[in-house]
Amino acid sequence: MAEQATRRAPGRPKKAETKANAQPAMPIPQSKPKTRTLKRKEVVDENKEYEIPKNAGVVFMLPQKGVTIYDRDNDTVREIRYCPNEPSVFVDEQSNNAVRQSVAFREGKLFVPKSKPNLRKFMELHPMNMVNEGNLFREVNKKKDAENELQREFVLNDAITKVRDSDINELLPVALYFGVNINTPVTEIRYNLLNIAKKKTKEFLESFDSPQVVTRSTVQQASDYQILNIKGDGVYWFDSNSLIVSVPVGQDPTDVMVRFCLTEKGASVLSNLEERLDKLA
Repeated sequence: MAEQATRRAPGRPKKAETKANAQPAMPIPQSKPKTRTLKRKEVVDENKEYEIPKNAGVVFMLPQKGVTIYDRDNDTVREIRYCPNEPSVFVDEQSNNAVRQSVAFREGKLFVPKSKPNLRKFMELHPMNMVNEGNLFREVNKKKDAENELQREFVLNDAITKVRDSDINELLPVALYFGVNINTPVTEIRYNLLNIAKKKTKEFLESFDSPQVVTRSTVQQASDYQILNIKGDGVYWFDSNSLIVSVPVGQDPTDVMVRFCLTEKGASVLSNLEERLDKLA
């Protein structure tokens, strides 16, 4: 019998070694970058710029002949003119050899460098300067203009936010005050108020704190619901036709009624109107 080779049965494949207590890898916390304070140095422009806001033309020559101003310090009227080689702009302080030089605005602009203090003084004193109640030119103050424009934008943003975020019941008296039809969809009311807020921003914001606005809305609604009868000669109770307040000739009946309701005598009438309107709600 042939000798049979003994073969070893194949063993099971080894399992991958696993750690009994292995934990998932924890993310490494990312540190928040530090906010570094940036250094800044505000640069003040010592040069001056003047402009003619309207109808300047290509070149405008600023009048110098016979230009006088009132000198408050000396209580006298003095003549001024611009002479580059003179230390003063006052004619009575200039030499006999003083040579006057023209001052020209080009495209409505005039740049005055720091190196010309006498020209700057002449522009500051000139009676046509708007700061001196003149009506021709003004100094361009970019910082002040930016502050004013920034303030206008902030106020406008406040007005737009009022339209967007205020409850419709808070907006309705304002809408009535500005003549907006409140019987239209809410989105249309807000849209109309948005246009008013852009055109009459200050008046729009002030209307929210105005007792006249709320009172006017009450009077107008009382008229719409036939509680009041507003006529040219007076305002009457609709049901009894009894006179509440007479209207002087030439005055608006609604305005008269609003003013009356805000007086001590008319307070009870206003309260009556509010109660009757609340019952209709």
